[in-house]
Amino acid sequence: MKNFILFLLMSISFSNYGQGTLDQFFHRSNAFFQAHVKEGRVDYQNIKRNTTDLKEILNLAKEVRVGVENPKEYKSFWINTYNLLVIAGIVENYPVKSPLDINGFFDETIHEVGGQKRTLNEIENVLLRAKFPNEPRFHFVLVCAGLGCPPIIANAYTPQNLEQQLQKQTERALNDEAFIRINKNKVKISQIFEWYTEDFTRDGQTLQGFIDSYRTEKLPKNAKLSYYPYDWTLNKTN
Repeated sequence: MKNFILFLLMSISFSNYGQGTLDQFFHRSNAFFQAHVKEGRVDYQNIKRNTTDLKEILNLAKEVRVGVENPKEYKSFWINTYNLLVIAGIVENYPVKSPLDINGFFDETIHEVGGQKRTLNEIENVLLRAKFPNEPRFHFVLVCAGLGCPPIIANAYTPQNLEQQLQKQTERALNDEAFIRINKNKVKISQIFEWYTEDFTRDGQTLQGFIDSYRTEKLPKNAKLSYYPYDWTLNKTN
């Protein structure tokens, strides 16, 4: 009986520790984004001067454990972690003109976070897209450090606000005339829609139908869609 009580107390203590670490991760991530993101761009130069906060947040991320049984917690953690790791990778190599200037940035560099060892591509494609195949809005919140990505926000994604944040960022991107470029019936859209077509066209949905579902002003009915080149220029502040 004593052993059972001891096991129960240890389990509760570990659970509280884990939740406390996750809460601290969200809190500190939010403060970090607020301090270093402005108008959708990142102040890499300033972060480079003092990387202590970023390193401490990513150390917290090593200790966090999340599971898909709590999807909002899980998604929020991995979205923030992806964006923080991108920033950390750029800062480590700064100054650079593009994330593509860093060999293996997305598909070779291994990061130890959330009790796993993963590349950025694995976080996006294995831990998020594969786990939640009906969530195309990931593409509007995962920020790859290029200007072709939708802009990064100056807040952390949190379980309490995740649904509203996903919705807002998707609407923001798809109503942005620089992201969806309309010239009469000719509409140029990001290569994100070309690379991940299957995410936006499930259950018989069309690309135009997906885009229109988030737009205030719908695309022309006879719209001819094409893709403009992705801009990998670094999303740094001026």
